[in-house]
Amino acid sequence: MSACKVAAAADAVLDQCQRFIRATPAECYARPCDAVGGGTVGKHARHVLDHFRCALETEACDPIDYDTRVRGGSVETDGDAACTQIDALRACLGSMTDADLHEQVTTRVMLTGDGASEDLRSTRGREVFFATHHAIHHHAMMNTIGREFGIEIPEGFGMAPSTLNFEAAR
Repeated sequence: MSACKVAAAADAVLDQCQRFIRATPAECYARPCDAVGGGTVGKHARHVLDHFRCALETEACDPIDYDTRVRGGSVETDGDAACTQIDALRACLGSMTDADLHEQVTTRVMLTGDGASEDLRSTRGREVFFATHHAIHHHAMMNTIGREFGIEIPEGFGMAPSTLNFEAAR
């Protein structure tokens, strides 16, 4: 199987995210939601994009570290800024080759709340898949936030491929 299928799946998830953000009224993008403990569409979008940036932009000689990132910024408060970042990430995905996705990388994982960590061997493609899978779960939170604010939710937004597959087979 072509590793580029992983990039295509990531691109599709980022496209879903971008369409959801564009459908979110500006006044709702950074509004805290009661159902998700004060979370916002913008905070979840920033978190998703942080993970994609780590997976795609960390040099192979450096560990991919999803837990050390800058919080806040314009992506949390401005849907247009998030969409601009999504465009850049999608362009990066579009230029990836099988060789890029098979590149050996190291991922640093935080194991405990005191900051203990461990480095694991991985591939760029596996990390892009992780970011994709991780995004779907945050899309589910964005889905809940959107429902609270009366935003129309695209079919299947925030649903894992395995759930969609299971429901299609019923």
